Amino acid sequence: MLIKKVLYQILIASSIIVAINGGVMSTALAQNTSQLEKILKNKELRVCIWPDYYSITYRNPKTRQLSGIDILISQGFAKELGVNLNYIDNNFAQLIDSLVNDKCDVAMHAIGITPSRQEKLQFTQPYLRSDMYAITTKQNKNINQWSDLDQAGRVIAVAAGTVMEPVLLQRFKKAKILSVKAPLTREQEVESGRADTFMSDFPYSQRMIDLTDWAKVIPPNSVYFQTDYAYAIKKGDDSLIKKLNQYITKIKKNGKLLQFAKQNKLASIVILN
Repeated sequence: MLIKKVLYQILIASSIIVAINGGVMSTALAQNTSQLEKILKNKELRVCIWPDYYSITYRNPKTRQLSGIDILISQGFAKELGVNLNYIDNNFAQLIDSLVNDKCDVAMHAIGITPSRQEKLQFTQPYLRSDMYAITTKQNKNINQWSDLDQAGRVIAVAAGTVMEPVLLQRFKKAKILSVKAPLTREQEVESGRADTFMSDFPYSQRMIDLTDWAKVIPPNSVYFQTDYAYAIKKGDDSLIKKLNQYITKIKKNGKLLQFAKQNKLASIVILN
């Protein structure tokens, strides 16, 4: 009886150890699962977009349909992975938090590569490059060229969290820089007269030309501050970045990227090398 009791206790103890080790092993396996493996397992790619970004990830307010170069690229990438797409509305002010807190797998809305963002995120190879553009009204006779912007009494609106914000705060010495946060928009500030102009990039300047009858675009006289655009994910796992880079290289070589750029009037800023 004593031998049986001892054997029974050993058996129970062994079962507990196996269960514990199994749990530890399962946790370790879960922790070692790469981001790409999770996407393939869940059959879903979660993509953060800014739905107000014309030619990039724009949602038509009437039809609610999405269009833009990054919609086409993300659709092609998801198809290549064999997974479903889940678009998640986002903006530049929320960009880092959304990725770090796992709200989405990747941000695909022409993310400007900056040193401050590189501290928190990792980027793919760039595929677009844009300078800054000023948008004012056709009725504003005081702003006709770039040199008219940084003058005393001027108010220049810029979207909070964008590439333009720190650049303007550093470079403009006379004009007041107005950082605009959602739900307010830069356009509202200019149309209302609270700002003389707002700063944007080439894609957004095309929106103003195509969709309004009041906007006047002021380009820089020469290169002012060009920014390379790419896709971003959180740091710590480069499996998805590697796969994205492979896909971007592929569509650069086979002509798809140029085709998508032409469809969205972005051929002049696309990076093909």
